[in-house]
Amino acid sequence: MIVLGIDPGTAALGYGIIERTGGRLRSVDYGCLETAPELPLAERLEAVHDLVTDMIELHHPDLVAVERLFFTRNAQTAFAVGQARGVVLLAAAQHGIPVREATPNEVKVATAGHGRATKDQVQRMVQAVLGTVELPTPDDAADALAVAICVANRERSVDRTTVGLLDRSAAAPVVRGVTPFERAVRDALRRQNAGHAAPKGSATRSVERRSAS
Repeated sequence: MIVLGIDPGTAALGYGIIERTGGRLRSVDYGCLETAPELPLAERLEAVHDLVTDMIELHHPDLVAVERLFFTRNAQTAFAVGQARGVVLLAAAQHGIPVREATPNEVKVATAGHGRATKDQVQRMVQAVLGTVELPTPDDAADALAVAICVANRERSVDRTTVGLLDRSAAAPVVRGVTPFERAVRDALRRQNAGHAAPKGSATRSVERRSAS
């Protein structure tokens, strides 16, 4: 199963593609699209659409995983994220790919083991879980990989939330229990706390795309 994770935004949009083979996750590609602030909003959204379309046509993901919009005191930021999300959802729908979403807190718990994880902790746990040689950067790309990890592992359980379900209280109760992924996260945390190096794998290409100014 291949999952395209997206950390939405109009100024910077992180993306990450991971592949699950049995119980193993590996990173395929990741990067960050940054759009010039002087560009009109329509052109920035077009750049987002083009990038997501390129990633879909290149990697043929089975799912698109998007960070869910959450309430924030900064209405302008929330509005920009919502616009970028809409474009991502449009690109997925045009290619007939199912969309899954997760809140920032769900993503942090799935990768770092707790909802108060810092950006640095999320990056390091993404590196440990995917077994990459390099720390995934920038933060937006690491967040996108974390979203993909969260959704890829949630698909193995009965707790599945589609993009149309925005109210968690309407979802079925989460089934508790220790999954193979949770054990992997705990093992990675133990190794990190013990000062062991993160497991090594093939180097992952980090791509930064900028729209033409």
